[in-house]
Amino acid sequence: MKEAMFYKRLPEKKVQCFLCPRRCVILPGKRGFCRVRENQGGRLMSLVYGQLCSMAIDPIEKKPLFHFAPGSRCLSVCTVGCNLDCQFCQNSDISHPNLSSQPASPTANTHSSQNDILGEDVPPEEIVSHAVRSGVGGIAYTYTEPTIFFEYALDTMKLAKKRNLYNVWVSNGYTNPEPAMQASKYLHAINVDIKGPERFYRKLCNIPNEKAIKDALLVYREQKVWIEITNLMIPGWNTGRKDTETLCRWVVKNLGEDTPVHFSRFHPSFRMMDAKPTPVRTLEEAERIARGIGLRWVYIGNVWGHGGESTTCPSCGKKLISRDGLSIRRTILKCGCGEKVPIAGRKWARL
Repeated sequence: MKEAMFYKRLPEKKVQCFLCPRRCVILPGKRGFCRVRENQGGRLMSLVYGQLCSMAIDPIEKKPLFHFAPGSRCLSVCTVGCNLDCQFCQNSDISHPNLSSQPASPTANTHSSQNDILGEDVPPEEIVSHAVRSGVGGIAYTYTEPTIFFEYALDTMKLAKKRNLYNVWVSNGYTNPEPAMQASKYLHAINVDIKGPERFYRKLCNIPNEKAIKDALLVYREQKVWIEITNLMIPGWNTGRKDTETLCRWVVKNLGEDTPVHFSRFHPSFRMMDAKPTPVRTLEEAERIARGIGLRWVYIGNVWGHGGESTTCPSCGKKLISRDGLSIRRTILKCGCGEKVPIAGRKWARL
């Protein structure tokens, strides 16, 4: 447990959290929407500091990050909790522990304090030491939302950077500008899932719209953090041509045509077990639309063995980086036609 960053004290020992755009006002003894930040006598405390709930070694491609340190491995870590309430969450057992299938309340100051934080006591120093001993390239803050364990992630990132390890986030992007700016000092790359239009976020994620996510992405871009975008495509919610065109045009205009975009297949999960998986042809059409709008590095994900997981030259169509699942089979970083594959984090790459 550690005192939280980004909050202010209010009268009657209330506090207001400014970590994410919810800006929860929290009564004494209560928690914010994320359920891991608690008002204890007028001080906002992070209940998950040092409380590691998952740790594993993954290929960086699993995040997915295809143009940052390709071929490297990373130590993936997280705590419980999330600041969204996605109906389709694939990690609901740790993002929403002890909630079963019930949606979270939108009223932040009604969540009672209880001893329900899952995890083991692992300090930042131990995470970094384990990463060094394991010979990985860096640390990924993933599985749940790194924003909600910000203090824990930040202290770990500081130590990791000193040990020449990279830091990457896999994030929903629902972070206020000031924390995003602070994280960017130690963050090398981020994959943000832009899930869909306003209706999608309001109905399926329990937030008003995607504006705050795009604002955070602009901060990461300005701070020169390598960005890749994932779009989980759920039939009937964000698979229309207009949805894809709107997303791709925004990325080209605001993040740049060389920003990799991953269209990911949905599989039924959490509170959407009755929904249908995304047809592969829907993902393939999204890829065509994206390339037509001007995105140069577009991928299809969650479809094992699909050719869309490989990197192809945007000019001549030649396969440059051949992937089989999460493994790289062949690499050409400069095409015969003169095109070069943009790669960040080259010193950690294993090609």
